[in-house]
Amino acid sequence: MRGYVPPDPYTKVSEEQFAVVYVPKRSRNRFPKGCVEIVNSKEEALKKSAPDQKQFPARVLGPSKSSEGQYIYYLVEWLDV
Repeated sequence: MRGYVPPDPYTKVSEEQFAVVYVPKRSRNRFPKGCVEIVNSKEEALKKSAPDQKQFPARVLGPSKSSEGQYIYYLVEWLDV
């Protein structure tokens, strides 16, 4: 995957997780921490999603610190609603 910082294999600082992401369009591939709600499972992400309110279920990688000092998550895949 291009455009993201790979996770450190020796720590669990940045890892793949299920989430509900608030985003106006699903065309973005990275999101600020404030737009990401981490959940425990794929089922929970699907249950909490609300596409009409721009909240979409996804599998994300992060958090990572951007060059601007902001914590971000990278999109691994959108989960079908």
